[in-house]
Amino acid sequence: MAASNNPFQPILDRIPTPMRNRYFLTLVIFFGWLIFFDKHDVLTQYKLQRTVNTLEQDKTYYSEEIKKAEQKRLDLELNKEKYAREQYYMKKKNEEVFIIEKEE
Repeated sequence: MAASNNPFQPILDRIPTPMRNRYFLTLVIFFGWLIFFDKHDVLTQYKLQRTVNTLEQDKTYYSEEIKKAEQKRLDLELNKEKYAREQYYMKKKNEEVFIIEKEE
């Protein structure tokens, strides 16, 4: 048998046989492309997941704030007469309002 003139032959002989298979190399390149270079690579997916988590936390926070604001609105709706009398000194007909200020 003729000797190979390839200078890289000793290096190629040290590589295990399954890794020299062209299908294996094709799969490695394919998965490498998917992991590092594709539009939906691992880094992009990690950033998107972090963004989703942040948005879910924001959603929870704002839902709680909406509930608090709704409760305040209901309280104000129930006590609007008292609020108007205290803050704006409003009165009913035939009624006098006395303002008492606290001294500090």
